[in-house]
Parts: sequence; C-alpha cells; structure tokens
Amino acid sequence: MLTRLSRPRALALCAVPVLALFGVAAFAPLPFTLAQPGSTANVLGDDHGTPVISIKGAPTRPTRGELRMTTIVATGPTADVGIGDVIDGWFRTDRAVMPRDSVYPTGGSEKEIEKHNLDDMRKSQNSAVDAALNYLGKAPGSVDVSLHLADVGGPSAGLFFALGIVDKLNGDGSGGDLTGGRTVAGTGTIQANGEVGAVGGVSLKTQAARRDGATVFLVPKAECKEAGAELPKGLRLIPVTTLKGAVSSLQALERGQKVPSC
Repeated sequence: MLTRLSRPRALALCAVPVLALFGVAAFAPLPFTLAQPGSTANVLGDDHGTPVISIKGAPTRPTRGELRMTTIVATGPTADVGIGDVIDGWFRTDRAVMPRDSVYPTGGSEKEIEKHNLDDMRKSQNSAVDAALNYLGKAPGSVDVSLHLADVGGPSAGLFFALGIVDKLNGDGSGGDLTGGRTVAGTGTIQANGEVGAVGGVSLKTQAARRDGATVFLVPKAECKEAGAELPKGLRLIPVTTLKGAVSSLQALERGQKVPSC
C-alpha cells in the first residue's frame, strides 16, 4: 500500500541523506593540499654560513641589493585536510587550496617525494648554471659554479640562481648591480637555453616577497594574472619569458626606461 507524503515531510526525508553526506564530508579527508607563503632566500648571500653561489675560474664582483627566490609551504602528501580546512582556505588571502596531485604529482611516500624534489632542484641548478654561462658567452669548462641552498626542493628557483650568477660575474653590464641596490624577488624554472617556465603558487610567493622587503617581483609571463590577483601593495610585477628578458628588464628599471608589466 502506497502512502502519499506531504510536501514538507517529503523534503525533510530527502534532506536526510544530503545532511548525512555533509556529515561524512566534514570528517573525511579530502584530496587537497593547503599552502601558504614560505621562506625566501637571497641567492647573492649565504645559507647557513655558506655562499649560495660560489664561482671559481673567473673574477667575481661584490654585489649590492638582494635577489630573493621564493617558496610556498604546503601540507604533506599524507596530511588529512577536512572540509573545514578547505572552506577556511577559500576565504583567506594568505592560504590556498590546491589539488593534492598538483603539488605532489608523483605520488609515493614522503621520502620518495622529497627525493624527487631534491632531484628537481639539482637539475634546476645545473640548468641555471648553463643558462647563465650561455648568456654571458662563457665556456662551462673554464668557469666552475657551485650552488648551495639547504632545505629547499623543486625547480622554481632556477631563474634566480641564473640571475645571481650573472650579477656576480657581470652585474648590469655597465659596472653596476643587476638589482640596482633593490630587493628583487621572484620565481620561475629555467632551461639551459634561458627559457623561463611557470611554477604555481605565485600569489602566495608575492606575499612572501613583500613580507621580506622586496619591491620588485619577476614572474613567468603565463602567471601574470594569478600573481596580480592578491598582489601586495608596494610590489611591482615584471613578466619574464627568458633569462635575457629578465636581465634586460632589470637593466631598464635601473636606467629609468620602459619596463614590461603584467
């Protein structure tokens, strides 16, 4: 025998499984990672008492200003992220909710991911050395460059390693500093041919940069829109696609010439 339910009662019964799903979601871990602004490091300076960039086989110059590579800090690949964390992250400008596989695309254990990130860093450092020496027209065999930066993984510091090498060897090309004495921050991968690639998390990195005193931020051109979304006051964005373009923009900035903008 079928019984007709009143509309309010029918809606109430339909709401029960929906509420149950929300109840489960509130306690179930979700496939997201929470990220926030991380540390920055001046590649022209020291890291735990060791120069970040050491060069042998060619004269180097003293530098002023800073070239700061930027990072984000993310929850680990096995961390439980609940719906409350996600909602909180959506409403905060100093947090980002990112798909877990966009931050940890290789899967695996934390140790495997750490090894992968360190391998990426080493490859990035090698590419940065090649890109800088190629730009300066110097043979790698006659110039020995070593890079040291502890506790940082991934390839996103590549551009700034290359800029640091250029500044130590050549400055702005006219006897001055590539930074113009400023604190310049930014991010970007780099290939041996000087091409700069996107990295992700740039809106958080701009916050880290401004927090640590930067007034200029070099960003891969493809990520201009994201970088400008939560841009801190007092931070100027300069889009780049190549090492040569990044150097040219910094030279133009120092000379008061026209500089690309996002």
